[in-house]
Parts: sequence; structure tokens; C-alpha cells
Amino acid sequence: MRKLVFLFVLFTTFGVVAGAADVVFKASAPEAVVMGETFRLSYTVNGEGKDLRVPELADFEVLYGPAVSTSHSTQMINGNVTSETTNTYTYTLQSKKEGTFNIAPATIKVKGANYTSNALVVKVLPADKAEEVSKENGRSGTAAVGKDDLFIMAALSKKSVYEQEGFLVTYKLYANPRKANVVGINQVKLPEFEGFLTQEVELPQNRQLVLENYNGKNYGTFIIRQAVLYPQRSGKITIPGGSLDVAMRVQVATTRPRSVFDFFEDNGGYTDVNKSVSISPVSVEVKPLPSGKPASFSGAVGNFTMTSSISSDRMKTDDAVTLKVKISGNGNIKLVKNPEVVFPNDFDIYDPKVDVDVKTTTAGSSGTKTIEYMAIPRYAGDFEIPSIAFSYFDTKTGSYKTITSEPYKLHVEQGKGGGTSPVVSNFSNKESVKYLGQDIRYLKVKGVRFVPNNELFFGSFMYYMCYLIPAILFVVFFFIYRKQVKENSNLALVRTKKANKMAVRRLKNAGKLMKENKKEEFYDEVLRALWGYLSDKLSIPQADLAKDNVEAELAKYGVDDALTKEFMDILNTCEFARYAPAQASDAMDKLYEQTVDAIGKMEDTIKK
Repeated sequence: MRKLVFLFVLFTTFGVVAGAADVVFKASAPEAVVMGETFRLSYTVNGEGKDLRVPELADFEVLYGPAVSTSHSTQMINGNVTSETTNTYTYTLQSKKEGTFNIAPATIKVKGANYTSNALVVKVLPADKAEEVSKENGRSGTAAVGKDDLFIMAALSKKSVYEQEGFLVTYKLYANPRKANVVGINQVKLPEFEGFLTQEVELPQNRQLVLENYNGKNYGTFIIRQAVLYPQRSGKITIPGGSLDVAMRVQVATTRPRSVFDFFEDNGGYTDVNKSVSISPVSVEVKPLPSGKPASFSGAVGNFTMTSSISSDRMKTDDAVTLKVKISGNGNIKLVKNPEVVFPNDFDIYDPKVDVDVKTTTAGSSGTKTIEYMAIPRYAGDFEIPSIAFSYFDTKTGSYKTITSEPYKLHVEQGKGGGTSPVVSNFSNKESVKYLGQDIRYLKVKGVRFVPNNELFFGSFMYYMCYLIPAILFVVFFFIYRKQVKENSNLALVRTKKANKMAVRRLKNAGKLMKENKKEEFYDEVLRALWGYLSDKLSIPQADLAKDNVEAELAKYGVDDALTKEFMDILNTCEFARYAPAQASDAMDKLYEQTVDAIGKMEDTIKK
């Protein structure tokens, strides 16, 4: 009796949950078929479908259909029972002519509601020119698989590009389905992309073989790797070759001709063998960027837009103001440097927060880079943040383009800090600050005591020391003050002195990212620490920094070649590691220690 009650409750719950499932109506067919061969067009719906209406299939011969099949599945998760009924309607078609054909969506009714499927595109390939030859019987062993039956091609989306212009490289395996059935790929040795920054294209997990006609023969193709490459120098760059081992199932003997569908089936009479396949090198011509670069150009290549916004234009002293800049578009957006924002003097400025959201596909990299600049005003007054300029090279027009924002006017009022606040404007240094409205102190007229001339203190040694000591202290403090004022007015010297401090701050953050195993963020932070340190230490704006002028500048300061090379190696490692496959944690530890050691050596060498 208890079992009956349980089953009743189970099927009651099953019916309720099943009825709540979303209806999915999907069409499926091969991406490519061979002229004259049959293939299946299927429509699948997770429900009881009625009144199926398929589009007109004028480009194909309908040999059979629809064949209807039904399947049921039941799941119990945390006491909740779900069930799904799937109906599949299959048509057997045959192509009438070569070309690319569209199959319009179909419609079906489920519980009185109409649902529409997805559209399809089917490519009909010409018949294999070598078909008669491939029908020979008794082919056996690896000797039957020639270089034209199994090979790899490296295809470039562009043969000529500009520096920093992305292009797609695709490694695709071609296999003759009548000679060998590829069952696995082992020991892949793909080339290194030296001279490029790389962003991998994520490939689907359930990749399948796709038919493709090449040089008059039909092959089953499989994409091994796709990546978007950004050349870092001009000239002809060659991507070296590689190799991989392919596990194949080769026909030993057969008594009937094979069809293309045997490529996906195991029909017996086969033996498993391994074959090594080499990859030929390919070259790309990289053009240098034209002259006439705008001052605000920092290497952005592609097609971009820029917007900016400010958190508030009215605030009080010690309140933070945030200026947000968003760069969107297609191109090397991950490599775009932050636009320069000039805040008024006497603002405390903090390192910007950068958020990058980029997706890499076969069409390239696209997304947004958001930079948040934060500053805190120390004094009341009216200020202005000049317009922000961002320049990029448009590959479509072959010209530089500059985007500018509107300037921002800020009104700062005195906060709750207390005391009389100075009124300031955009002065060049702290000496320009003027204090206004100071009270005049009253003269003290009561309790005055006159000292007779005949007292011993007058004209004594202590009497003269009371004058001499303040005079000496005044001279000492005067020269110290002048030195500090001079140093504060020398922004380059201030930056040089704080170079190590800023680098240590960034490296601490990099250490935290390393412990959290955030690889890309770690290498980005180490890279920013190094470039920022070199910019501050050498008094060169980051926008003007390049490996060539850094090496030349370090040589002027007497830095030996070994230390310079160590810095360059760290920079190269960071640039390539950001987009390379995942690195082991010990590799990041080693790079972190190497960076700290290199900066320490540089501090001992360049002393300012």
C-alpha cells in the first residue's frame, strides 16, 4: 500500500514539473554534404508536438519522412522529479545541385501554442574527382594513406596587416574519409607565435568533423587551433611549422565501396595506426604604422569609441571624485594604454582601476575597457579637468582618428576639516598658495616688566647666544626650506624619488593576485609595475616609453647590459604570458622574485 501511495505522489509531482518545462524546438542537419548523397534533416521538440509544418525543400529531393521517434527521460534532484518527452521528426533528403542553400524555419504546436525552429544553411559540395580511384578494394596499412589523404593547413585571414592589427590563424586537419578514419590526435607540437601577442579563440568542446572540398577532393576537416595574432613589429614575419601525431583507423580489406558516411562509422575490417603529420610555416607581411601619429596615440589599432563621465562636479574637500572613461570597439583593446587625465594641482591622485571585458572570436577581439580615475581635492575653489584625448589607427581608412571628451568644471567647497582654508586656483606649485583673511593679533599692554640696564644678563654671553642661536637656526631652516621647495617644484625629481615606492605598492598587489592564481591579472600588474617604475625613474612619460629608448636611457645612467637584459626579459615574459596557455604557479613565483631582485639592483645602480 505504501508503495502505491509513493508511486501516486511521484507521478503527480512528475506531471506538475514536466508541464512547467520550457519548450525547445530545434532543427539540425549536416553543415556540408556531397552532391548526390543522402542526408538527414531532423526536427526535435521536447513535448507532444502537433501540426508540424516544414518549409518548402525545392533544392532537395525528399526521399522519406517524416520518421517519428519518441524518447523519455526522468530525473530526481533533491526530491524534485522532472520528466521530459522528446519527439524527433526525421526527413531523408538528397541534394539536386551544388551550392549553398538555406532551409527556412519550421513551425509546430505544443499544447495549443505555436513554436518556430531555427533556420539552417547546407552546403552541397561537388562529387570527389578521385571517387573512382578510392573505390578500389583491398587497400591496407599506412601505405594506402598518402600525403594528399592526411595533412594540416595553417590558414591566415590576412596576408598583409599593419602593426598591432589583429588577424586570424587557423590550424585545420584534412583527412580523406575513404582512406582513414581519424580517431584521435596525440603529441601536438604547434608553433610559437614569436613576434606576436596572442589571444586564443575558444573552440567548442563537442567539435565534429565537417566535410570540405579542397582541390577537387572531399575531406573531413577538424579545427585544431584558432588564435588572433597582433604583430609587434613590421616586416615579414614567419610563423614556424609544427607537427602532431594522428591516430587513425585504416581499412585493411573490404568487399564493397565506401561512402562518406563511413567516415563517422566503424564497419570492421580496420586496424589502428599512428601517422605523424607536419605543419608548413606561413608568413605575413606587416606594414609599419604611417607617420603623423597624434600626441595622444598610444598603440590602439582598430575601430573604437570613447565615452567619459564624472561622479559629481560639486563636492567638498577630502571628498573623492571619480572620472570614468570607457573605450569600446574592435581591435587590440586589451593592449590599449590608459588615456592621460590631467587633474588640477593639489589633488591627491590614485592609481586608476581598470576593468577589461573582451571576447575573442574568429572575427577578432571586441569589447570594452573601463578606466576609473579617482582624485581627492585638498582645497576649496573652482577647478577644471581638461578634455581627454584618445587616438587610434583605423585600419579600414588607413588613417589616425582622435576622440576628445568635454572638459569638466569642478566646484569644491570647504569640508569639515576645520580651520581657515586657503582659497586656491590652478597654481603651478605649493608656493603659489596665498592665505587670505588672517587675523591681526592684539598687542599685549598689561603685565609689562622693564629690565634695568644694570642687570648682569644684559651684555652677557647668554645674552648674545639668544640672538646668535635663532639666527643660525633661521639660516639652516631657510636653506632646508628652499631645497624642499625646489624639489617639490621639480616634478621629475619627485617622480624619481617615489619610483621604488610605487613599484613596491604594485608588486604587493601582484603578489596577492599570484596567491589567488589570477594569471592574466598578475602579469598585467607586474607589467604596470615595471613600466611605471621605468617611467618614474627615467622621467619619461609612459606614452613615450618603448623598449628601444629604455635601453638607450639606461645606458646613459651606466646600467650594465646584463641588468638591462634582465628587465627586457621580464617585460617580454609578461607580455607573452598574459595570452599564453596557463602557467604553473612556480613560474609566477620565479618571475615575481626576479622582478623584485631586478628593481633592487636598479635602485643600487641609479641613485638620485
